Amino acid sequence: MANYNTERRWTTPSKRAASYVEERRAKVHQHGQKEGQPLSDYEAGLRSGYLQCQSDHAGLFRYKQAMDAGLSKSEAKKYSREKGTKLPVKKGGKKSA
Repeated sequence: MANYNTERRWTTPSKRAASYVEERRAKVHQHGQKEGQPLSDYEAGLRSGYLQCQSDHAGLFRYKQAMDAGLSKSEAKKYSREKGTKLPVKKGGKKSA
């Protein structure tokens, strides 16, 4: 249980929203361990997206920040999913005027 929630799970906000709309309409879990089980009122409320939206935007911001710093796509993805880490100093990146 110690490894739970050590990685930020984020996705492109529009993709998560589309998936959550389908789940809320069906009133059944469509992903993960509870797949096929009915959604509780609490879980349906989470599917409204407010808390997940914050995580998605944080992850997307960190991914773009890493890409601007010159990290590769795989390195940027890894960095964007880590919690509480600082951006490693890397080569080049975007040049500003």
